[in-house]
Parts: sequence; structure tokens; C-alpha cells
Amino acid sequence: MCIDYTDFNKACPKDSFPLPRIDQLVDTTSGHQMMSFMDAYSGYSQIKMNPTDEEATAFQTDRGLYCYR
Repeated sequence: MCIDYTDFNKACPKDSFPLPRIDQLVDTTSGHQMMSFMDAYSGYSQIKMNPTDEEATAFQTDRGLYCYR
């Protein structure tokens, strides 16, 4: 299934959150005993969401309306 988010993306406000450079990330970890990374691939669907925000994650396809669970 492929979903076209073009119209949805046009309607959403744009925020600028540039990714930091890798050398800056490495430098900021200097002197710390531990470093942690969230696995965005397998951990994404496991992030707790406020139930009032669930409706905003819905998307519609030709097969129906789908919501985050």
C-alpha cells in the first residue's frame, strides 16, 4: 500500500529542525560514561502517544480510513 501525503504535508506548518553534524554529536558525548541511541526503526511504533493525539495520525486511502494504534 502506498499513501500520497502531498496534500497533507502542504497543509501542515513547516518547522526547521536541521540534523546536527556527526562530528558535533561525537564531540558532545566526550566525558560521559554512557551514550544511548533510540532505534527509530523498531522503536518508532512503541513511543507512547497521548490518546487525544491519535486522531491526528489517521490517514485515508482508497481502501478506507486508518488510524494509529
